[in-house]
Amino acid sequence: MILALRALGVGDLATAVPALRALRAAYPDRELVLAAPGWLGPLVELVGGVDRLLPTDGLWWRQRPGGPVEVAVNLHGRGPDSHRLLGAVDPRRLFAFANGAAAHLDGPGWDDEEHEVARWCRLLSAYGIPADPTDLDLRRPDPGGLPTGVTVLHPGSKVPAKRWPAGRYAALARALTVRGHRVVVTGSAAERATAARVAADAGLPADAVLAGRTDLGGLAALVAGARLVVSGDTGVAHLATGYRTASVVLFGPVAPSHWGPPPDRRRHRVLWAGPGEWPGWDGVGSHPMMAALGLDEVLAAVDEVERAVRADRAVAA
Repeated sequence: MILALRALGVGDLATAVPALRALRAAYPDRELVLAAPGWLGPLVELVGGVDRLLPTDGLWWRQRPGGPVEVAVNLHGRGPDSHRLLGAVDPRRLFAFANGAAAHLDGPGWDDEEHEVARWCRLLSAYGIPADPTDLDLRRPDPGGLPTGVTVLHPGSKVPAKRWPAGRYAALARALTVRGHRVVVTGSAAERATAARVAADAGLPADAVLAGRTDLGGLAALVAGARLVVSGDTGVAHLATGYRTASVVLFGPVAPSHWGPPPDRRRHRVLWAGPGEWPGWDGVGSHPMMAALGLDEVLAAVDEVERAVRADRAVAA
C-alpha cells in the first residue's frame, strides 16, 4: 500500500493532483490510499488514480489504514505531527520534508516562498519520483440537471480575509448580466444568506442562488461547464484551473505566487493589490487588500480572459 496524507480542503487537494498522479505512475501495481476528509470523496474520484479514500477528522484518521504500508507520503505539511501520524503506521519508507523534531532528516528542506503545487512535486522528485506541476486537469463530471454556460460568482470563503465585499459582487453581477452573462451565485450552506443578498441586490432571480444547493461533485460539474468563474483565493478557483474554465481570482493577504493558477494559462487572471503596508484589520468587513480591488479592474480582467477563450477557440478551429 502507498499511503498519502492530505487532510485539508478543496484547494489543497487540487494543488496535490500532480503529486498524486506521480505516485500513481511510480507505483502502478500498488494500492494508492489517500487520507483526507471524507466529504472530499466526490473530488477524489475526479482526480483519478486513487484506489481508496481513508476518511480523516482534521489531521487524524477515523480508522487505521488496514494492511502494511510500503511508502507513506506526507503531502500535508512539514511536520512534526503529520510525520508522527504517518510514522505510527510503521511504513517501510516515509517521504516527507526534513523535520528534526520528528526525527526525519533525509527529506528536502521546506521553502515558505514556494508555490503549493511545486512544493509537493519537489518533495517527490527528491525521492526519485518525477512529477509534472502542470498536470492539474480534473475529470469532467456529468452535469446532471445543473446549468451550463453560466457565469459563477463565489463571494464566500472560510477565511474572512479572502472575501471581496459582497456589494461589489452584486455590482459585478449587474454589469455582467447587462453584457449577456447568465449569473449564478454559489457557496456553502452557511454562505447562503450572503449569496442571496448578492443576488437580490443584483436583481437576479431566486433560482440564481445555488449556495447550499450543490454538493462538492455538483459544484465541480457547475464549474466544469461554466463560461466564467469569479472568486477569491478559495477552492472554487482551483476547480476552475482544473477544468481550464475562464476565471478571475481575487487575492488578498496571500500572494498569488503561493496559490495562484499557472501564470502561462491565459484563461486565468489574478488580481492582487500587492505587498506593502496595509492598515490594521479587526476581522470585520473586508480585508483592506481585498477592498483595494475595484469593480473596473475585475471587469477589465473578465474582458482579458474572455478574449483568451475566443483566441483559443479560433486556433482550435
